[in-house]
Amino acid sequence: MRNNLVLLVSLFAFSCHALAKEYGHYDPMKILTVTKSSNGEQYGLDLLYIDRVIRDLSIHAGRYPTRFDSDDDKQRARNDVRVISGMLDVVVEDPGVGGDLLKRSSILNSIGKNLDVPGTAKRADRDFRNLLRRYPDDPHSNYLYGSFLGGSNKTNEAIPYLKRAAELGIADAYFALGMAYVMKKDDKAAISYFEEYKEHKPDGRDVTGIIKAIRSGNI
Repeated sequence: MRNNLVLLVSLFAFSCHALAKEYGHYDPMKILTVTKSSNGEQYGLDLLYIDRVIRDLSIHAGRYPTRFDSDDDKQRARNDVRVISGMLDVVVEDPGVGGDLLKRSSILNSIGKNLDVPGTAKRADRDFRNLLRRYPDDPHSNYLYGSFLGGSNKTNEAIPYLKRAAELGIADAYFALGMAYVMKKDDKAAISYFEEYKEHKPDGRDVTGIIKAIRSGNI
């Protein structure tokens, strides 16, 4: 199950490069599972189904602006996020909830923010904070929360988490830091982080044009 979550996080981080295609048709009620036992019915969540929905959502709305083939697709995605977020909200309020479920809820709600689903931005912030309170040195959680804050125009708050993610080995955090310092109009720091990104991820995004634009004052 942990391997599925790592794949999910990687896809979420990669989603800004993915090509848009038709968003799938899902039944959020399939997330709920019922198992009968001698003690009666036991209710649970189908994490594989949740991952399937989040993977699809990440391709279309993992980053802003969102990309859908039609308004119907986008509305269906918004409804899926609204319903699933509500289901998970009941579970993640439990202090004993597992970290994997907290991370799923964080990702789903941050996608909801990009889709302007009411309440999801606040839930994402809450879930990321709870997750990092429990696992302060989790590389992907630091990166995802830093990216979420950066996408929420909270650059100063984002930077410490992105720096921690970079220290913990997330190469994409250097790119995010470069963009954060562009927003702060700190050209020297921005170029430094873009250069570090090139060193840590030579096969990643080409930042040569961005560096050139910063140096020429055309960013």
